[in-house]
Order: sequence, then C-alpha cells, then structure tokens
Amino acid sequence: MNIKELQQYVSRFCDEKGFEGIPLETRVMYLISEIGELTDDLLEIKGATTEKQEVIKRNIGHEMFDVTWNIFDLANKLDIDLEAAFKEKMNINENREWKT
Repeated sequence: MNIKELQQYVSRFCDEKGFEGIPLETRVMYLISEIGELTDDLLEIKGATTEKQEVIKRNIGHEMFDVTWNIFDLANKLDIDLEAAFKEKMNINENREWKT
C-alpha cells in the first residue's frame, strides 16, 4: 500500500464509520492520545523480557498505525495530498544541513 492508497483508505473508513464530521481539534486530540499510548509502550519495552518485548513490539506497530491514521485523517480534512507533500519535503531535505 502506498501513501495515496492509505490516504484513500482512511477517507473511505471515515465515511463508512461516520467519522467524517469529527472536527480538526478533536482529531488532533486523538492523535496526541495515540502518541501517548505509543510512548507508554516504548517506555515499557526497555525492562521487559525478550518474550514480552515481542508482544510490546506488536503493540508499538499498532500504535504507530493509529498515529499515522490520525495524521492521514487530518490531511484529508485539510485536503492535503500527503504523497505530494512528502515528495516536496524530501526534496527540501535533500540539500538541507542540520546542526548536530
């Protein structure tokens, strides 16, 4: 699945589940909540056993999906083509220098 397909999936899912009317501010709060859940899992993985780490990694993947899903929904609500935005930003970063 590419960026455009994922953005279309999020749009269809929102239409099917009745999420299309959620305001931007609410979607951002959901995004922050999902980042918090991702953070909780990342903090838990350090001291976990190898077996438990595998379970936590799976949860981390799910939380990463949730974070990404919320970003894609925000892009849809703002009529932003994320694939175009990613390409543009990649070009900007190509010649950018960071201070370390």
